[in-house]
Amino acid sequence: MGELKYELSQNAYIKLVLHARKHKTAAVNGVLLGRVSPQNDAVVEIADSVPLFHSHLGLLPNLEISLIMIEEHYSAQGLGIVGYFHANERFDDLELDSIAKNIGNHICRYFPQCAVLLLDNKKLEALPKGKDRSPVMQLYIRDASKNWKLVGSDGGCQLLTKEPAANVVLMDYISSEKWQDVVDFDDHLDDISKDWLNPDLFK
Repeated sequence: MGELKYELSQNAYIKLVLHARKHKTAAVNGVLLGRVSPQNDAVVEIADSVPLFHSHLGLLPNLEISLIMIEEHYSAQGLGIVGYFHANERFDDLELDSIAKNIGNHICRYFPQCAVLLLDNKKLEALPKGKDRSPVMQLYIRDASKNWKLVGSDGGCQLLTKEPAANVVLMDYISSEKWQDVVDFDDHLDDISKDWLNPDLFK
Protein backbone atom coordinates (compact mmCIF):
# COMPACT_ATOMS: atom_id res chain seq x y z
CA MET A 1 0.00 0.00 0.00
CA GLY A 2 3.03 2.28 0.15
CA GLU A 3 3.59 4.99 2.69
CA LEU A 4 0.29 6.72 3.21
CA LYS A 5 -0.24 9.96 5.05
CA TYR A 6 -3.50 10.54 6.89
CA GLU A 7 -4.21 14.25 7.19
CA LEU A 8 -6.74 14.98 9.91
CA SER A 9 -8.62 18.28 9.82
CA GLN A 10 -8.75 20.24 13.05
CA ASN A 11 -12.53 20.05 13.44
CA ALA A 12 -12.66 16.30 12.75
CA TYR A 13 -9.90 15.73 15.29
CA ILE A 14 -11.27 17.95 18.05
CA LYS A 15 -14.82 16.61 17.71
CA LEU A 16 -13.64 13.03 18.35
CA VAL A 17 -11.53 13.94 21.37
CA LEU A 18 -14.33 16.04 22.88
CA HIS A 19 -16.73 13.12 22.41
CA ALA A 20 -14.37 10.84 24.33
CA ARG A 21 -13.92 13.52 26.97
CA LYS A 22 -17.68 13.86 27.45
CA HIS A 23 -17.97 10.14 28.21
CA LYS A 24 -14.73 9.64 30.12
CA THR A 25 -15.83 6.47 31.89
CA ALA A 26 -17.21 4.77 28.77
CA ALA A 27 -15.84 3.42 25.54
CA VAL A 28 -16.84 5.65 22.61
CA ASN A 29 -16.48 5.47 18.86
CA GLY A 30 -16.90 7.49 15.70
CA VAL A 31 -16.24 7.46 11.97
CA LEU A 32 -13.91 9.52 9.82
CA LEU A 33 -15.11 11.14 6.60
CA GLY A 34 -12.80 12.05 3.79
CA ARG A 35 -11.26 11.08 0.47
CA VAL A 36 -7.98 10.30 -1.21
CA SER A 37 -6.36 13.63 -2.08
CA PRO A 38 -6.95 14.60 -5.73
CA GLN A 39 -3.41 16.01 -5.81
CA ASN A 40 -1.63 13.06 -4.20
CA ASP A 41 -3.00 9.52 -3.99
CA ALA A 42 -0.64 8.77 -1.09
CA VAL A 43 -2.59 11.19 1.12
CA VAL A 44 -5.95 10.45 2.72
CA GLU A 45 -7.68 13.71 3.64
CA ILE A 46 -9.92 13.31 6.71
CA ALA A 47 -12.25 16.29 6.45
CA ASP A 48 -14.84 15.53 9.12
CA SER A 49 -15.88 13.05 11.77
CA VAL A 50 -19.13 11.85 13.29
CA PRO A 51 -19.32 10.68 16.92
CA LEU A 52 -21.27 7.41 17.00
CA PHE A 53 -21.93 5.80 20.37
CA HIS A 54 -21.08 5.82 24.06
CA SER A 55 -22.99 2.65 24.94
CA HIS A 56 -23.46 -0.73 23.20
CA LEU A 57 -20.79 0.15 20.64
CA GLY A 58 -21.19 -3.05 18.67
CA LEU A 59 -25.00 -3.07 18.42
CA LEU A 60 -25.48 -3.85 14.74
CA PRO A 61 -28.91 -2.33 13.95
CA ASN A 62 -27.91 1.06 15.37
CA LEU A 63 -24.52 0.91 13.69
CA GLU A 64 -26.03 0.06 10.31
CA ILE A 65 -28.63 2.84 10.55
CA SER A 66 -25.99 5.39 11.49
CA LEU A 67 -23.56 4.39 8.73
CA ILE A 68 -26.29 4.58 6.08
CA MET A 69 -27.36 8.05 7.25
CA ILE A 70 -23.77 9.26 7.43
CA GLU A 71 -22.90 7.94 3.97
CA GLU A 72 -26.01 9.48 2.44
CA HIS A 73 -25.26 12.89 3.92
CA TYR A 74 -21.57 13.06 3.08
CA SER A 75 -21.66 11.49 -0.39
CA ALA A 76 -23.26 14.71 -1.65
CA GLN A 77 -20.04 16.48 -0.58
CA GLY A 78 -17.84 13.96 -2.35
CA LEU A 79 -16.76 12.40 0.95
CA GLY A 80 -16.98 8.83 2.16
CA ILE A 81 -16.18 6.87 5.31
CA VAL A 82 -12.40 6.46 5.35
CA GLY A 83 -11.77 5.35 8.91
CA TYR A 84 -12.90 4.65 12.42
CA PHE A 85 -12.15 6.17 15.83
CA HIS A 86 -12.21 4.31 19.13
CA ALA A 87 -11.59 5.27 22.75
CA ASN A 88 -11.39 2.49 25.31
CA GLU A 89 -13.27 2.52 28.59
CA ARG A 90 -10.15 2.23 30.74
CA PHE A 91 -7.79 5.20 30.80
CA ASP A 92 -4.64 3.12 30.38
CA ASP A 93 -6.01 0.64 27.83
CA LEU A 94 -4.21 0.92 24.49
CA GLU A 95 -5.40 -2.36 23.00
CA LEU A 96 -7.46 -2.32 19.84
CA ASP A 97 -10.51 -4.39 20.76
CA SER A 98 -12.58 -6.71 18.58
CA ILE A 99 -15.35 -4.15 17.98
CA ALA A 100 -12.82 -1.66 16.59
CA LYS A 101 -11.24 -4.33 14.39
CA ASN A 102 -14.59 -5.58 13.09
CA ILE A 103 -15.85 -2.11 12.19
CA GLY A 104 -12.47 -1.34 10.63
CA ASN A 105 -12.72 -4.53 8.57
CA HIS A 106 -16.19 -3.52 7.41
CA ILE A 107 -14.95 -0.10 6.25
CA CYS A 108 -11.96 -1.73 4.51
CA ARG A 109 -14.33 -3.51 2.14
CA TYR A 110 -15.27 -0.14 0.68
CA PHE A 111 -12.10 1.83 1.43
CA PRO A 112 -9.01 -0.42 1.63
CA GLN A 113 -6.79 2.37 3.03
CA CYS A 114 -9.06 2.63 6.09
CA ALA A 115 -7.41 4.08 9.19
CA VAL A 116 -8.38 3.10 12.72
CA LEU A 117 -7.51 5.74 15.32
CA LEU A 118 -7.26 4.85 19.00
CA LEU A 119 -7.30 7.60 21.62
CA ASP A 120 -4.12 7.78 23.70
CA ASN A 121 -5.30 9.15 27.05
CA LYS A 122 -1.79 9.60 28.38
CA LYS A 123 -0.85 11.84 25.46
CA LEU A 124 -4.07 13.77 25.94
CA GLU A 125 -3.39 14.24 29.65
CA ALA A 126 0.16 15.43 28.93
CA LEU A 127 -0.93 18.10 26.42
CA PRO A 128 -1.18 21.03 28.86
CA LYS A 129 2.35 20.31 30.10
CA GLY A 130 4.08 20.19 26.74
CA LYS A 131 4.12 21.49 23.21
CA ASP A 132 3.42 18.25 21.38
CA ARG A 133 1.78 18.95 18.03
CA SER A 134 1.12 15.35 17.09
CA PRO A 135 -2.41 13.94 17.43
CA VAL A 136 -3.31 12.29 20.74
CA MET A 137 -4.23 9.14 18.84
CA GLN A 138 -2.55 5.99 17.66
CA LEU A 139 -2.85 5.01 14.01
CA TYR A 140 -3.64 1.44 12.99
CA ILE A 141 -3.80 0.21 9.42
CA ARG A 142 -4.43 -3.23 7.98
CA ASP A 143 -1.42 -5.10 6.64
CA ALA A 144 -1.22 -7.54 3.73
CA SER A 145 -2.32 -10.37 6.04
CA LYS A 146 -5.43 -8.35 6.99
CA ASN A 147 -4.21 -7.84 10.55
CA TRP A 148 -4.44 -4.45 12.24
CA LYS A 149 -0.98 -3.07 12.96
CA LEU A 150 0.03 -0.09 15.04
CA VAL A 151 1.99 2.35 12.92
CA GLY A 152 5.07 3.70 14.66
CA SER A 153 6.48 7.19 14.39
CA ASP A 154 9.52 5.82 12.56
CA GLY A 155 8.45 7.00 9.13
CA GLY A 156 6.16 4.98 6.91
CA CYS A 157 2.48 5.75 7.30
CA GLN A 158 1.79 8.88 9.27
CA LEU A 159 -1.08 10.59 11.02
CA LEU A 160 -0.88 14.38 10.92
CA THR A 161 -3.19 17.19 11.86
CA LYS A 162 -3.80 19.53 8.94
CA GLU A 163 -3.56 22.60 11.16
CA PRO A 164 -0.36 22.73 13.28
CA ALA A 165 -2.09 24.43 16.23
CA ALA A 166 -4.88 21.83 16.54
CA ASN A 167 -3.77 20.74 20.02
CA VAL A 168 -3.74 24.34 21.27
CA VAL A 169 -7.32 24.80 20.05
CA LEU A 170 -8.26 21.43 21.54
CA MET A 171 -6.98 22.45 24.97
CA ASP A 172 -8.95 25.68 24.75
CA TYR A 173 -12.14 23.72 24.02
CA ILE A 174 -11.47 21.29 26.87
CA SER A 175 -10.80 24.06 29.39
CA SER A 176 -14.05 25.79 28.39
CA GLU A 177 -15.90 22.45 28.73
CA LYS A 178 -17.03 22.58 25.12
CA TRP A 179 -17.24 18.79 25.20
CA GLN A 180 -20.62 19.08 26.91
CA ASP A 181 -22.11 20.24 23.59
CA VAL A 182 -21.09 17.19 21.53
CA VAL A 183 -24.00 15.13 20.18
CA ASP A 184 -23.49 11.53 19.07
CA PHE A 185 -25.79 8.99 17.44
CA ASP A 186 -26.80 7.59 20.83
CA ASP A 187 -28.09 11.05 21.76
CA HIS A 188 -29.84 11.42 18.39
CA LEU A 189 -31.57 8.03 18.61
CA ASP A 190 -32.83 8.98 22.08
CA ASP A 191 -33.99 12.42 20.94
CA ILE A 192 -34.09 13.09 17.20
CA SER A 193 -34.06 16.85 17.76
CA LYS A 194 -30.39 16.47 18.69
CA ASP A 195 -28.29 16.87 15.55
CA TRP A 196 -25.50 14.30 15.09
CA LEU A 197 -23.83 16.65 12.60
CA ASN A 198 -23.00 19.05 15.46
CA PRO A 199 -23.45 22.12 13.23
CA ASP A 200 -22.99 24.63 16.06
CA LEU A 201 -20.07 22.99 17.86
CA PHE A 202 -17.38 25.24 16.39
CA LYS A 203 -19.37 28.47 16.13
